[in-house]
Amino acid sequence: MTDVLGGADPTAPVLSVRGVRKTFEAELAPVRALRGVDLDIARGEMVSIMGPSGCGKSTLLNLIAGLEVADEGSITVDGEEITGRDEDWLARMRRRHIGLVFQFFNLIDGMTALENVVLPAVVAGRSSRRIAERRARDLLDLLGLSHRAGELPAVLSGGQRQRLAIARALANEPTLLLADEPTGALDSDGGAEVLELFRRLHAEGQTIVVVTHSPEVAAGTQRVVHLRDGVVADDGLEHTDAEPVDAVRSVRLT
Repeated sequence: MTDVLGGADPTAPVLSVRGVRKTFEAELAPVRALRGVDLDIARGEMVSIMGPSGCGKSTLLNLIAGLEVADEGSITVDGEEITGRDEDWLARMRRRHIGLVFQFFNLIDGMTALENVVLPAVVAGRSSRRIAERRARDLLDLLGLSHRAGELPAVLSGGQRQRLAIARALANEPTLLLADEPTGALDSDGGAEVLELFRRLHAEGQTIVVVTHSPEVAAGTQRVVHLRDGVVADDGLEHTDAEPVDAVRSVRLT
């Protein structure tokens, strides 16, 4: 079995979306969530995706992560086409190359903070439990949670739980960190903590795509992409002079 997404061109876009369409069946009429989306994300970019409710932001993120299947079009992650792949291939792709952060954390309540971060590496089989635990402790330390390693998520604050969710998403050193409204369930202080963490990760070379309603979050990213009526209304390229991070850099955080 060949490795998932191995040997991609480091100078090519880490994400390329072409002509992607997605329609959901509904009781009254089909919902055309995406109507032909084109988008490129350079390696090392930090990009936010904004738009009104129902414009297709979360659907696009789910398609990139392989959680939904596009009706038409092409999605390439790190040089590898992911559309048309079976569920096993997509699951391996997610474990090895996609870090996912959700609005409501999606942590495992019965596991400690440390165990939540160790689990993805153990499931992916990329390293021994000893190595996975060492990286998990490094991540918890980086995110200011080392003193909460043995505690359950329920006793953590909202901001701490989101930082824990980000640590878990980074456990397998993902090519892409995808975040869906990561500050939506937090107060202003917690949201500021998460945004500052994303900035630090981006400064170390992590590619980050954030779906958000928050102008404050969007203002802290390198580029803002606006979706409207299921298409890209503005890809943000004419409104930024920021240079992408060096293509060969990657976040290690250990």
